[in-house]
Amino acid sequence: MNVDTLSPEARMWGQPGNSYDGISFGLSDTISHTVQALWPRPGERILDIGTGTGWAARLAAWRGASVTGVDIAPGMLEAAETLSAGFDPRPVFQQAAAEELPFDNGSFDGVISTYGVIFSSEPSKSVTEMARVVRPGGRLALATWADEPDGYIARFFGLVGEWSDAPPPASLFDWGRSSWLKSVVGECFDIDIHEQVTTLYAPDVTTVWKEYVNGFGPVAATYAALPQNRRDAFRAAFEDFHRSFAAGSGLAIPRLALVIRGVRL
Repeated sequence: MNVDTLSPEARMWGQPGNSYDGISFGLSDTISHTVQALWPRPGERILDIGTGTGWAARLAAWRGASVTGVDIAPGMLEAAETLSAGFDPRPVFQQAAAEELPFDNGSFDGVISTYGVIFSSEPSKSVTEMARVVRPGGRLALATWADEPDGYIARFFGLVGEWSDAPPPASLFDWGRSSWLKSVVGECFDIDIHEQVTTLYAPDVTTVWKEYVNGFGPVAATYAALPQNRRDAFRAAFEDFHRSFAAGSGLAIPRLALVIRGVRL
């Protein structure tokens, strides 16, 4: 696809390519737990929304499922294809948005999204689409952020927003509120919600900065858009923020998340 035809969001998320896999590595505990919550079975048809570099898709394929991973960003899909070489069955990846899934009704036995669908511009429509493409009795598993205003994730995106003209969607944290999940997702799925802390362990703030500026679209795009004389200040603010999580021989950064498990009504 011609990059000029992509939305700004697709370009932003896709720009890091394979480097985004380092971000997935830092989330691998929750990604694994969410795949466990779905528990893919051999031969089942599984859809992974916002697949990124394909971690959840590969784990589901490792369990024997037939997996389709979708993402809005061709750069992510190209990385997922490369990183999934050698898997059998190998996941299939294609470009699609959560708000308009190009699949027939009841095409899948299960749907999963690990910190992907939470960035949807139309969350209610995304829920409707997930429910449409999953067969009755099929399963759902989601990983979402469930942070308080003073928690790491909220402060992280607040910091990036201070240096950027493109803050995250206002609905990002709706997916972390039990009341919203029960009202919106619960319309289509019988859900149970499990809270957990996913901790990022890293050796130092420089390592965290390099992982994010190279691998995480919002940070990379913010840094690239700044004039040269402000880039060092952005990096300093980023590293100062993370320095507060020093613990022993490195950093330990706790992040509050939810794992949502459901069955299609």
